[in-house]
Amino acid sequence: MRNSLKNKICFLVITAVLLLPAAGSADMNEDKTLSPYFLIENGDPSSDQFPLKETNVTTEISGVIAYVKIIQKYKNNGAHPINASYIFPASTRAAVHGMTMKIGEEIIKARINERQEAQKQFDQAKKEGKSASLLKQQRPNVFSMNIANIMPGDHIDIELEYTELLVPTEGIYEFVYPTVVGPRYSEQSEEGAPGSEKWVENPYLQNGDENPTRFHMAVNISTGVPLQDISCRTHVTDIVWDNKSTAKLTLSNSEKYGGNRDFILNYRLSGQQIESGLMLYEGEDEHFFLLMAQPPERIKPADIPPREYIFVVDVSGSMNGFPLNTSKKLLQNLIGSLRPTDAFNVILFAGGSSLMADASIPATKENINRAIRVIDNQEGGGGTRLYSALKKGLDLPKDESFSRTMIIVTDGYISAEKKVFNLISENLNNTNVFSFGIGSGVNRYLIEGLAKAGQGEPFVVTKPGEARKTAERFRRYIESPVLTSIVVDYDGFETYDIEPPGIPDLFAKRPVIVFGKWRGKPEGTIRLTGSGGSGDYVKTFDVSLIRPLETNKALRYLWARTRVSRLSDYHTRVHNTDNKAEITNLGLTYNLLTRYTSFIAVHEVIRNPEAVSKDVTQPLPLPKHVSNLAVGNSTSSVPEPEMVILLIIAGMMITILVIKRKRNSVIL
Repeated sequence: MRNSLKNKICFLVITAVLLLPAAGSADMNEDKTLSPYFLIENGDPSSDQFPLKETNVTTEISGVIAYVKIIQKYKNNGAHPINASYIFPASTRAAVHGMTMKIGEEIIKARINERQEAQKQFDQAKKEGKSASLLKQQRPNVFSMNIANIMPGDHIDIELEYTELLVPTEGIYEFVYPTVVGPRYSEQSEEGAPGSEKWVENPYLQNGDENPTRFHMAVNISTGVPLQDISCRTHVTDIVWDNKSTAKLTLSNSEKYGGNRDFILNYRLSGQQIESGLMLYEGEDEHFFLLMAQPPERIKPADIPPREYIFVVDVSGSMNGFPLNTSKKLLQNLIGSLRPTDAFNVILFAGGSSLMADASIPATKENINRAIRVIDNQEGGGGTRLYSALKKGLDLPKDESFSRTMIIVTDGYISAEKKVFNLISENLNNTNVFSFGIGSGVNRYLIEGLAKAGQGEPFVVTKPGEARKTAERFRRYIESPVLTSIVVDYDGFETYDIEPPGIPDLFAKRPVIVFGKWRGKPEGTIRLTGSGGSGDYVKTFDVSLIRPLETNKALRYLWARTRVSRLSDYHTRVHNTDNKAEITNLGLTYNLLTRYTSFIAVHEVIRNPEAVSKDVTQPLPLPKHVSNLAVGNSTSSVPEPEMVILLIIAGMMITILVIKRKRNSVIL
């Protein structure tokens, strides 16, 4: 009798839960936003839900340039043809300039084409039953791979090539290879969202689920000068030294499924020196140069003007657990070290935002302790509405005698990045912005873009032990600029198309970097001047002493990527298309992936005559330490009021059953 009652109660509750979404689905579909979701395996063995079996990455670091080759290995273990879709990240500085598709022993080299034309060719090949692959940029650090007509038993390898420049800070070089795209919060409706935003809707594995895709990484470093040390704080690695300036690093066998967090490699040169000087490349039609000039030593000023700090802190669902706990430690260090002459405020944001005070308050011991208590009580939950929180902070009343700095702490899991960049750039006259990314796989496009738009500096904390060290780096950074009023002059060396057109003040100790093209003979001088902590700074380079080298061929891609970045990546106008023609031309001319150009490879053999295949989206692992709340909160389809009604009805049903049972017991 008791088991029968339990079964009846369970049946009624489950029935009510199933009926509720159906009753309100017509209204809810209209308001449903783009959002990731958890994979629910359908149990159909004939369809392979995980076609990407392995990712192999080989990186060659030569001097200050990293050459990266990625091989994505796909296989269809199912009984039917499939079309695979995969979302993956890359460095925000990556210049992707090559792609090939290998089917069996046949290799097809991909062509760069305008994005819409490439999509049209891919759709046509898919319809005709041909195998094809399409690489598109969804964000400067988020790419999509689509492969059509993977036949049962097929092995298809997609090889990508990119280069990036490694720029040291305080003598430390860092190579970052992002491995997973974190779930993005979006406020766009599913119905009205453009196709370019549909990638946000992606399946994820739940936290703790095994990631079936293997990950391999090998890095060969050759610096030409002795290396002081090499370290990887994110993965267990094995390092073999060939000599003092050459080493090879590989992942340990225990890391074969380590593709759930960014791979971060740091190294320093002997004596903490940094690579500086002039590099030349002489091409058939165009010649390129790269100037890297080491800045002077930092001189700390004796008198630092008073500052106002506005801390904008993400407490959304994706920050639950490790990220939020690390944020608390970071903020305790940052806020706890403010001077009594400083002022500060705290804004906490998730689906909404809350302000600690209507105006910034003095950094007294009492106020600092109060702020730390407010932050320490947060647990994390809800969406990620960064824009409204920033707007609230920028609208705070400002004391003109204070220099205002905004510090944003988040994992960056939002999709409306350019809207945020635009807001910051519109307020450059009164606020500088620094960003702290917290997590093992942060949205570096947002973190770096926030700082770039606000003329600040991005910082990333990947684990709790780094919070104190990162806070100290920030304090050193803002104390005083290293070099200001920077000007580069060219005498007897004919240059054009210089990137960047102007050089901002240097706050961190890092080299001044200038790309450009040159004509004629490599001769004359380049002169860099600026104001350092101890007076005027002058550095002169004799061009005639530098020989153009074929090994510097990557300069053409790096120059083009730098120009695309300025025109496109962090452009302040959300819907700006003024530069579309120029960006498209750069992509087509330099064989470069951009927001308007894509790589397309077609195997010109009809392998699936019926052209009947199933679309499969490769599920992604949640970044390490990221809670299920990063996905769960954005996919709830049951409105809160109806949930309350549901619980009341279920409670009434249970009560009626219990009363009936008691009556039956009395009669018996």
